[in-house]
Amino acid sequence: MVSAIDVGRVINETTARNQVEGAIVMGVGMGLFEATEYDARNGRPVNNDYAEYVVPVHADQPEVDVILLDYPDTRFNEYGARGIGEIGITGLAAAVANAVYHATGKRIRELPITLDKLMDDVPEARTA
Repeated sequence: MVSAIDVGRVINETTARNQVEGAIVMGVGMGLFEATEYDARNGRPVNNDYAEYVVPVHADQPEVDVILLDYPDTRFNEYGARGIGEIGITGLAAAVANAVYHATGKRIRELPITLDKLMDDVPEARTA
């Protein structure tokens, strides 16, 4: 996965890169893992702890290449820096959905993308 982001002036490259990598993890989680399940009787979440709520772990992450575009934005502030935080997550779940579509031919429009959604409406037996 490659993420190229214009973050204004990069003040600390290591910290900035780590922020973007963390956002990528969040985007993969949003696209493929994270879903709050609610109890139909009372509307309360039933997977409200890490024992029940699935999040991505290190083994789930692709190789990541972060490109920080260092273009100071002095109209924004005197340092030319912008907050990075979660900007790296922008569009990531959609990119995962597009990759799944290009790999499978099936467009999934509800996150997270799970095997049961991909297998829905698939004929039971296929011959090669």
